[in-house]
Amino acid sequence: MSFDLAQLNEEIKRESQFIELLESEISKVIVGQQYLVRRLLVGLLANGHILLEGVPGLAKTLTVHSLAQLIQTQFQRIQFTPDLLPADLLGTLIYNQKDGEFTIKKGPLFSNIILADEINRSPAKVQAALLEAMQERQITIGEETFKLHDPFLVLATQNPIEQEGTYPLPEAQVDRFMLKVKINYPNETEELEIIRRMAHPRPNLTLQPVVNPEQILKARQVVDSIYMDEKIERYIVDIVFATRNPEKYGLGELTDLIQFGASPRASINLAMTAKAHAFINHRGYVTPDDIRAMGMDVLRHRVLVTYEAEAENMTSEDIIQRVFETVEVP
Repeated sequence: MSFDLAQLNEEIKRESQFIELLESEISKVIVGQQYLVRRLLVGLLANGHILLEGVPGLAKTLTVHSLAQLIQTQFQRIQFTPDLLPADLLGTLIYNQKDGEFTIKKGPLFSNIILADEINRSPAKVQAALLEAMQERQITIGEETFKLHDPFLVLATQNPIEQEGTYPLPEAQVDRFMLKVKINYPNETEELEIIRRMAHPRPNLTLQPVVNPEQILKARQVVDSIYMDEKIERYIVDIVFATRNPEKYGLGELTDLIQFGASPRASINLAMTAKAHAFINHRGYVTPDDIRAMGMDVLRHRVLVTYEAEAENMTSEDIIQRVFETVEVP
C-alpha cells in the first residue's frame, strides 16, 4: 500500500498543479474570497451543486463568471423573479407557421456553469424544474430528452436579509445541494484593496484560461481514486449518526434540539468533498482534517433544529460544532 500511495501522491501532485494557477489568475479580478473560490473548486471536482448565501455586493457573480472563463466553459446567469416560468429555464416548443412544425428552443440551462441568482424569489414549480435538471442531468422538451453538458454546475444564491415575498426552498430540495456556503464580508485590508482596484475606471482584464473541460473531467476521475481509510469512513458515519442519535455519542443535551438529522446524502457528499479537498491540497489520501474542513458546508443545511433550539438561539451550525468537538477523531 505504501508504494501505491506514494505513486498516487505523485499523480495527484501532477494533476492538481492547475489549482494554484487558477487561484492566482482569479485573484487578478477578485480580492480575497479564497474560501468561496476553493468551495467552487470542490463543487466542480466532486460534481456537486452549491447553494451560496450572502448579502449583495460580495462579488458572487463576478467570481462564478471568472471561474467559467478560467476553465473555458459556457456561463449563464439567470435572475429568478416571481413571474419566471419553468420554460424560461428549460426551453420550449415553438410553432413555425411557415412549415407547420414545432421546433425546439433550448433554455439557458443548456450551459456548463449556471448562476441561479436569488433562487428563493421564484415559485416552487420553477425551483422544482431547476432541481430536477440538477438531479437528472437532463431536460425533456416535448418528446425529446437532452443530456446536459458536462461539466454541469449550478450555483444558486440566496439573500439572507430580505425574506418578504420569497419562496423558501423546501428542506428536501435544499438537500439536493452538495454544499451550502456562507459568504462573509471582506476584512479591512481586502476592503482597502477593493477600493483601490474598483473605484477607478480601468480597462477590462482578460483572464487567461488555465484548464479546459476535458482536464476537469479527468481531474474528477483522479479525485475518485484518492485513498480513504476505513477509519475515515467510520468517522464520517459517526458524525452523521451523531446528528440523528446524539445521545449515543454523549450528546444527550442535543436530543430535544434536533428535529431531523443529516440524510445519507450527507455521508456521500462528505466523502466526495473530502476527497476533492485533499486533491486541492495535493494529497492522495483523506485525513480527518479534510472531513472537518468540509463538514460545516455539507451539514449546515441538512440538520434541522426544533423550536426549542430556536428559543435558545441555537442554530444548526452550533449543533454541528458540538458534534465535531465531541465525536472521537481517528
